[in-house]
Amino acid sequence: MSVATDVIRIAKAEEGYREGRSNGHWNNKEKYAHDVPGLGWVSDDGGPWCAVFTSWVAMRAGAASLYPRTASCAEGVEWFKERGRFSAYPVIGGQIFFGPGGGTHTGFVMSYTDSTVTTVSGNTNTNGSAEGDGVYVKTYQRTSSYVYGYGIPDFPEGVVLADPAWKGRKGVIYFGHEASTSDIPNGGSSARAGFPGPDWFKGNPRSALITAMGRRLVAEGCSAYEDGPGPQWTDADRRSYAKWQRHLGYAGNDADGWPGRASWDALKVPAV
Repeated sequence: MSVATDVIRIAKAEEGYREGRSNGHWNNKEKYAHDVPGLGWVSDDGGPWCAVFTSWVAMRAGAASLYPRTASCAEGVEWFKERGRFSAYPVIGGQIFFGPGGGTHTGFVMSYTDSTVTTVSGNTNTNGSAEGDGVYVKTYQRTSSYVYGYGIPDFPEGVVLADPAWKGRKGVIYFGHEASTSDIPNGGSSARAGFPGPDWFKGNPRSALITAMGRRLVAEGCSAYEDGPGPQWTDADRRSYAKWQRHLGYAGNDADGWPGRASWDALKVPAV
């Protein structure tokens, strides 16, 4: 399983959790802060805990080094900007920041479309407030002035995002219009897909195996995709595979983009 998938799975499993109440009011006392080294004071002081929640999830997913550990949304924004990993475009599993300067609220991106972004975050409510009562899944308009931007974690399996400026970078799968957890590269499978034979590819196949192959090509920096990859074999797949063949040292007819057994085995496509 990929790191991004783990992050979203762990965060989503907390949906429905509610903070404590006292004197008839929600009190910001929650279970997360004391599990995160250095942040226990947030719960003790009854402070806002959305950034604490993202830090807790990252730690539980074994991804603490990929996200800022802080109780401050603004510090989280600066953490990503200092690493050159901040964008105006959504990232699956990335950290979303809201409000002026991104300092009002934060959470994780679960999916996006051309017009919306769906998130899971703590210390919010049914209205998407930055000072709510629990963990909720919410959908926002991407063009809303409330959405400030997104931190791009350096996932080992690569990232799925909508930022055209990142298209073509090694390990980046660009989906400009929509994406979800189903588009995240596996990254953790030790089982490899067998070579289906050269004639299979020339039959214009549509298969999850094509998507898996494409994701590996992207991870190896051999992408010729404008958007994707996807399950339908296209000329973009063939051009990407030709780049992989050239990367391996093949030339001429041996780098024509039609997969062969040796280059396929070297690509290590995970089983689907």
